[in-house]
Amino acid sequence: MPHATDTARSPSSPPGEHGLPVDWDLAGRTAGRLMQPGPDATHAEAAELVGRLRADAAIAERHVRETTGLGHGLPLLPADVVDRKAWATAAVAGMAALTAGARLPEVSRVARSVTARTAGLQVGSVVAYLGGRVLGQYDPFGGPHGGGRLLLVAPNVHAAQKALDVPSTDFGLWVCLHEATHRLQFTAVPWLRSYFADEVARFLSIAQTDRGAVLERLPEVVRSLRESGGDSLAIVELLQGPEQRAVLDRLLALTTLLEGHADHVMDAVGPEVVPTVATIRNRFTVRRRGGGIVDRLLRALLGVEAKVRQYAVGSAFTRHVVLAAGMEGFNRVWESPETLPTRDELAHPGQWLERVHGL
Repeated sequence: MPHATDTARSPSSPPGEHGLPVDWDLAGRTAGRLMQPGPDATHAEAAELVGRLRADAAIAERHVRETTGLGHGLPLLPADVVDRKAWATAAVAGMAALTAGARLPEVSRVARSVTARTAGLQVGSVVAYLGGRVLGQYDPFGGPHGGGRLLLVAPNVHAAQKALDVPSTDFGLWVCLHEATHRLQFTAVPWLRSYFADEVARFLSIAQTDRGAVLERLPEVVRSLRESGGDSLAIVELLQGPEQRAVLDRLLALTTLLEGHADHVMDAVGPEVVPTVATIRNRFTVRRRGGGIVDRLLRALLGVEAKVRQYAVGSAFTRHVVLAAGMEGFNRVWESPETLPTRDELAHPGQWLERVHGL
């Protein structure tokens, strides 16, 4: 597919004293080299899709604001419609910004450089894999001034719509509803952006000081591999110490809430806006679970399968709370970090309703 629009800013240079030891420039170049080309489309088809996605992003956010009650009075910002390589550049830059606050043990400059190059190659490979699948993304740390950026990946939207055999006008708007919800979550909740960044920095900082203990936990991990069926999230949790696991629990609870809330909203807007919403949802759910053996293995290793489960758990929590307390009652999750649901409460919404609403 021809280049959509917009060139994302380049990621930062090789790491300094703080942040993860990742050569972000190398990660970006690696992702660009490994990225598969997008689907074939004429210039006219690409131009039509780009224009429509830009318009759909604005339409979607208006509907999301009406449905959620969030964001009234905030400016309606445009979305950036990009190709795969531009998304990869933006993704690498966003990861660099998000992890910049991690405080790591001091190592020699040579050792850090070697580690950074290896990590850069690994990050670039992962980004290249995901770059052929991501439909859209709201990056709270992207944009010219790091204030956030909504990205829609035109070639992937085009390819997914064709694969699902659903109306292109409905599918583009449906994708925009999900990403517009993510943007409102961060723009309408003032504390959320810094809370998320602080928790990520805390998790990474603890991880770098806990390497020796990880080796001690490996026998337990090996014993659990068969029981978990190779569940990537279960393995990751087993490798954590108590302090890091507590931070991981908070991060997983937050991301599960964000993804589930967005999934709920994109369907709650209703068939009057997206007439084929039920068909799209059913076919897209099957697509999330699909793929050949190599693709499914990669998805498991990258934690994508765990992410798919997050959608279901978070959406069920949102639906339960909205039915019990209405959208206004649900929106108490955004009052403060203390009103966010825990992982256990996400699986048992009644516990959150009792704690926060006394129901």
